[in-house]
Amino acid sequence: MYKFEPLLKQTLWGGDKIIPFKHLDTQMENVGESWEISGVKDNETIVADGPDKGKSLNQLVREQREKLVGRENYQRFGDEFPLLIKFIDARQDLSIQVHPTDEIAHRQGKPRGKTEMWYALESAPGAQLYNGLKQQITPEQYKEMVENDTITDALARYEVHEGDVFFIPAGRIHAIGAGCFVAEIQQTSDVTYRIYDFKRRDKNGNYRELHTELAAESINYTVLDNYRTAYSLPKNEGTQVVGCPYFTTAVYDLTEPMTLDYSDLDSFVILIAVRGRGKLICDEEETTFQTGDTVLIPATAKEVKVEGTVRFLETFV
Repeated sequence: MYKFEPLLKQTLWGGDKIIPFKHLDTQMENVGESWEISGVKDNETIVADGPDKGKSLNQLVREQREKLVGRENYQRFGDEFPLLIKFIDARQDLSIQVHPTDEIAHRQGKPRGKTEMWYALESAPGAQLYNGLKQQITPEQYKEMVENDTITDALARYEVHEGDVFFIPAGRIHAIGAGCFVAEIQQTSDVTYRIYDFKRRDKNGNYRELHTELAAESINYTVLDNYRTAYSLPKNEGTQVVGCPYFTTAVYDLTEPMTLDYSDLDSFVILIAVRGRGKLICDEEETTFQTGDTVLIPATAKEVKVEGTVRFLETFV
């Protein structure tokens, strides 16, 4: 089992929730993101303890290959770890964005697209986010609405409550609003097209670059009735909330010990504690597992015992 040193990102829009959530001893302010598990070039997370302390995630993948990520995953992704895990705390509205599919990204000269999901943590009362179109528009209408500052009129807006799940497949317009605090699971990719930034200016008085044409090509213009994932969460059972080609994610809410059986799974597993406290036991190794912890379980693990009163996300490829 591996825990990593978080990569804390100070941003103009960052808030004050991540440091206490993760029980960190630092006075950093305006922390907008904590990258929990990352193989992104120049932003690789480092093993926090144990015999591999100090090694980067990518170094672990190179050394352990399919033993860490699974045989099929290693054939598919090679030495690149396929998922990026973050906590995001937005004190201000973030820009409205879209990510391309793998196919469109390849056409645009990028290595891959980005599909992701959000699990809402304890956010500010009344915090809202955008996810998906609520009315049918054409690419031409989209460009006009960006130009005349009405693009938000076409987007589905949701008030955010702890436990809400939003799936964001590539092509779906989305934006995190002020007061939102979320865990994000995504493909390892940095391809983001900024659609609209509320006409904000940077410290030099300039508007941030918009990617209107690339975004227009990338948007999925399909309209759905609801973009919030509906699910129930019975005690001491896992509930799958997302299943897609890039990751499968379930939520657990445990009040009694449970053994997670991975004997038939050809993949690493990531467990993300979002509330409570407990411990994980795997192959005679034991580690604390409390709010804000993210743990990488290698593909060789057959089972993991979870003890304590803890709510967590489980994700794998």
